[in-house]
Amino acid sequence: MKEFEGRVAIVTGGAMGNGLAIVKVLASKGCKIGILDYSKKLNDTVKDLCEKGYDVIGYECDISDGKRVRECVDLIAEHFGKIDILVNNAGVMNAVGLSDADDANLDLHINVNIRGPWNVTKAVVEYMKKEHYGRIITLSSVTGTFVSDGDDCAYATTKAALAGFGRSVASFYIKDGITSNVVCPGFIRTPMVEKYAAECNPEDPELALKQIGESLAIGHLGDPEDVGYLVAYLASEHSGFMTGSVIVIDGGCILPETNMSYMNN
Repeated sequence: MKEFEGRVAIVTGGAMGNGLAIVKVLASKGCKIGILDYSKKLNDTVKDLCEKGYDVIGYECDISDGKRVRECVDLIAEHFGKIDILVNNAGVMNAVGLSDADDANLDLHINVNIRGPWNVTKAVVEYMKKEHYGRIITLSSVTGTFVSDGDDCAYATTKAALAGFGRSVASFYIKDGITSNVVCPGFIRTPMVEKYAAECNPEDPELALKQIGESLAIGHLGDPEDVGYLVAYLASEHSGFMTGSVIVIDGGCILPETNMSYMNN
């Protein structure tokens, strides 16, 4: 019997990047999965996963729309019979410094990065409470929670807020058999990081990616699958004693106390 046989998960933003890796890892271990995503790649992703033998369905969903979220969560619960696991993965990053950022930029980050997990979690926990069991994993970032650059203001603000959100959810629902933990990835090779690299070096994005990876203590970018396996542990029964934790997976991005590269010159 596979580890997640009989379990049902919802993964937001599961059509690509970290979300897709999380879906693949969970599905490979027997989990049934409902994906909520606004990406045009959603249908192709679901088709591809089903062709591989995984039990996956998907719904186009703007997670900032609470009514639509409730509809989609209800449809997934009706289809599979229950919901055991929630992975709040979907997020956006539009890098603009505070002085240049307008209200629309802030609203975008708040609506997707904060209101989205709020909406989905609120809808899902009602099903988890019925089973007196649940695993909620929210993807934040090292950005905002631990480090930040000047042009990350809105993104950093919302990602830092998710650490507080995850802890509060952990505290409130612990009596219902539900755990809540937060994962803070660093530079993982996702479409978001590739977009960032292209903005840094439009003429040679691959060089930018290589340089970003080499700047990390571990010496290379992370793979989305790295995040997938960490999330799978937190989604499993083995993690039952963990709740309210904020876990970093960043290849040592936040490790250096100071930049000591000059010592090697």
